[in-house]
Amino acid sequence: MTHETSLRERLVDAGVELVMTSGTAALGLREIARQAGVSHGAPRRYFPTHQALLSAIARRGFADLQARFAAATAGTASPRGRLHALGRAYLGYALEHRGMFELMFRHELLTSGQEEPGRPRLRESTLPLFEHMAGLIAAYRAERTAPDRPGAPGGSLPPASVTAAALWANLHGIAQLWAWGSLQLVLGSAPSAAGTPDGDGLDQLDQLDRLVAAALDAHLGRDVA
Repeated sequence: MTHETSLRERLVDAGVELVMTSGTAALGLREIARQAGVSHGAPRRYFPTHQALLSAIARRGFADLQARFAAATAGTASPRGRLHALGRAYLGYALEHRGMFELMFRHELLTSGQEEPGRPRLRESTLPLFEHMAGLIAAYRAERTAPDRPGAPGGSLPPASVTAAALWANLHGIAQLWAWGSLQLVLGSAPSAAGTPDGDGLDQLDQLDRLVAAALDAHLGRDVA
């Protein structure tokens, strides 16, 4: 690793640490430079814009999320089962790394016409994840309409990309509303003073798993064995 590459990676490392511990509000250029132990002007030597540095930080998040998707779906063969595992991994990442999750999908902050020459634009990190979801939906539909499969859906269906977008929005909404405590309130599972869920006694993972299943039922129909 060259000295220039090392300094560049230190800035990205510093940004990742800040967003993980303090959220997106901490990602000013001066604070990132201070965290990296370099001068205030150093980031401009490696990133043409603030957005370019934020995009490099967000790409780390997408790489981590992609690895989690791969691990979560590795032992599952069916398209619907993979979608369920993907949904659980998405929500798990959102709640575990709230600051990074918020940054990753703020494209109005990240997209820049002056991104680093020779490096992939952020869209090259985000689009494959969405396309993977749309591909699984298309595969599931093909599986359901097989001649030997009962309960095939009737009528015309929206394109897999539209259904994927709606499912993604649903999952993202679950993540945000859960992080704000809104879903726990309406589901009667708000944390008690001791940190233990009230209501029906289900822990957080069980509740989120049920919400993922409900989202899949809403967008794909109930699965018929």
